[in-house]
Amino acid sequence: MVSDFRQLVDLCNSELSDRNYGGRKEELVQGWDHLAQWMGEHRFEKFSEEIGYKFCDENFGGHLLREDMSHQDRILLRSVRLLISYQKTGDFEFRSPKAEKCFLGEGGKPFTSYLSYAQNILRLSDATLNNKKFYLYAFYDYLGGRSLALDNLGVTVVEEFFTSMGFTLASRHNCCSTLRIFLRYAFDNNITAKDLSIYVLSDNYKHYCKLPTTYEETEISSMIAAVDRASLIGKRDYVILLLAAEYGWRSKDIVSLRFEQIDWDKNVISFAQSKTGVPVEYPLLASVGNAIIDFVKNGRPDTGSDTVIVSLESSKRGKPLSSPTVHSIVTRYMRKANIKDWDKKRHGAHSLRHSLASNMLKKNVSMPVISTVIGHQRTETTKTYLSIDIEKLSQCAIPMPELNSPYYKMGAM
Repeated sequence: MVSDFRQLVDLCNSELSDRNYGGRKEELVQGWDHLAQWMGEHRFEKFSEEIGYKFCDENFGGHLLREDMSHQDRILLRSVRLLISYQKTGDFEFRSPKAEKCFLGEGGKPFTSYLSYAQNILRLSDATLNNKKFYLYAFYDYLGGRSLALDNLGVTVVEEFFTSMGFTLASRHNCCSTLRIFLRYAFDNNITAKDLSIYVLSDNYKHYCKLPTTYEETEISSMIAAVDRASLIGKRDYVILLLAAEYGWRSKDIVSLRFEQIDWDKNVISFAQSKTGVPVEYPLLASVGNAIIDFVKNGRPDTGSDTVIVSLESSKRGKPLSSPTVHSIVTRYMRKANIKDWDKKRHGAHSLRHSLASNMLKKNVSMPVISTVIGHQRTETTKTYLSIDIEKLSQCAIPMPELNSPYYKMGAM
């Protein structure tokens, strides 16, 4: 467990960058600077949960989120709790815990009515409901803090709300969708006099061009070679890196791999992808099979879990890993291998998935084959990798014909 404060902050800072926290990251970093100043005043050299809670208690009388907290205090609390959770588990807690979100008074009735409809009529899952409730409560809280009602909505109010939240592009897109559906529900049920969803402007999220991050085969090889395979953790991490680099698996599929999904007689691994539910089958490569055997025989603790990869930490020994832990493991070996500019690019498990597809494309492997390996349902999805194959793109360039127009020649004179 990392107790050095500056080292812990650096790890969390790197994690925030890779998870694309956007504008919120700067506020969290300022919170850590505030905490560092306080620790210096109290002559604390090492960080711990106890010290973090002491800081919170002194600054805002507790370490749980309260409704009456200012935005600045909320960010400060969040920054401290991120350090505590990352130090304890190697991952960020999803949200700072607080009392149950309550939509109060007349202003809260439209929100509770919609959530009840979503739960009882639409029968949305708990995860989806919680996601909607998160965004709706943020909007409700914003309106209440400015004494605004739904009838006061306009483009300016909605845009100012998004500005105050500092959402990433993806979070804004999700929030936009939630607000539009809620506002249409309010209009359809005579809660509002007109359809206010028109004030939630399009974010053009689907048209946002984002090139996948990739690494060369030599860089990935150096990352895998950086693993100390003599140690227990190294044996486990080696399996994780091979599954991500050789197969391009998503983190969720890596941590969910079960023994029953491996057919040692036929040398295949079969499972349904966690994201799409589509069944896939992979050949059991000798490197992967030997790494799994080495970990199971010489590193994996005795446990009742049926997942192949489990935690070796004393507090969670034998329990399945979480998906973000895979990200942290990949990051650790990117750093250890001294891959050039790794910290300026995305460096989680998904970057290895992108790299596998990109490097196969460079070897002239056909798109249908790449789609099959990556587990895409449609070849169209895989075509995004064409945008990063500069060598192939350069072959598509059409030479500029010679211009003989007298008007062109006059302009050149």
